[in-house]
Amino acid sequence: MYDGQWREWKPYVSPWDPCPPIRVKSYVVAPNLFIPFQPPNLPQFSLDEALSRGTLWPALYSPYPSRREWKGG
Repeated sequence: MYDGQWREWKPYVSPWDPCPPIRVKSYVVAPNLFIPFQPPNLPQFSLDEALSRGTLWPALYSPYPSRREWKGG
């Protein structure tokens, strides 16, 4: 896994499933779910870095891997 924002779960696999099962599936939990309100004086990215990352605050940054790199379910 990449960091604490990634979660895994194991779906039920039926013995009669006609398709090959995906035994472990992965998903991302958005970082804004862990910050109920914006506290004052949060650290900030520089403006150029914020534009490239899509957010001004490092606490709300969530990287998205390219599909070529990601091997999750």
